[in-house]
Amino acid sequence: MVSAVSTDVDKSSLLIQGPKHPCLVLAHGAGAGMDSEWMQRVTDLLVARGVGVVRFEFPYMQQRRAEGTRRPPDRQPRLLEHWQQVVASLDTPVEQLVIGGKSMGGRMASMLADDLGVAGLVCLGYPFHPQGKPEKLRTEHLLALNTQSLFVQGSRDALGNHQEVAGYGLSSAIELLWLADGDHDMKPRVKSGFTQAQHLHVLADRVAAFVHATVSTTGG
Repeated sequence: MVSAVSTDVDKSSLLIQGPKHPCLVLAHGAGAGMDSEWMQRVTDLLVARGVGVVRFEFPYMQQRRAEGTRRPPDRQPRLLEHWQQVVASLDTPVEQLVIGGKSMGGRMASMLADDLGVAGLVCLGYPFHPQGKPEKLRTEHLLALNTQSLFVQGSRDALGNHQEVAGYGLSSAIELLWLADGDHDMKPRVKSGFTQAQHLHVLADRVAAFVHATVSTTGG
């Protein structure tokens, strides 16, 4: 179980858009902050579909912003601790929250979802393994995940493509939405006939429907 944590999070550091309810808390990936072009585009699309989005940054990214220097991600315990602090600082009851994020941010959320007791989990480009190292799976905790979950993935993601993931035996609580020919950022090649903009609209449609339905189901 997750132990009690400090709520020592400066709420002015959060980016909050859209309605207060239903609420999706999104964490950024390893290399880009909460206000990256990708995160902003997805947030705008979700807000247009009636979902409130709360974004935050992990401590290492906050330091990058303050100091203007490159820093590697914090170690996993610190990332998880900060996730818990953000959730604890919000006014919305945890059972009415959906949490998730892009890549690493979603992975950290997935490690806390069951213990926190959130309504749902959304992972956008889950990093099933490091690039070029398909044998180093990051799936052990996903095999018995109980939280209702939606994973949106590009079908040729270098961190876990459609064919690879099909053999992982993930929990039945996880719904996978595959975007044709998409990479880790859901960007397809020109020859596919699709565009990233199209894929992000599909992503937003499905994520918004999931958030509305999940929070409604839990009594929000």
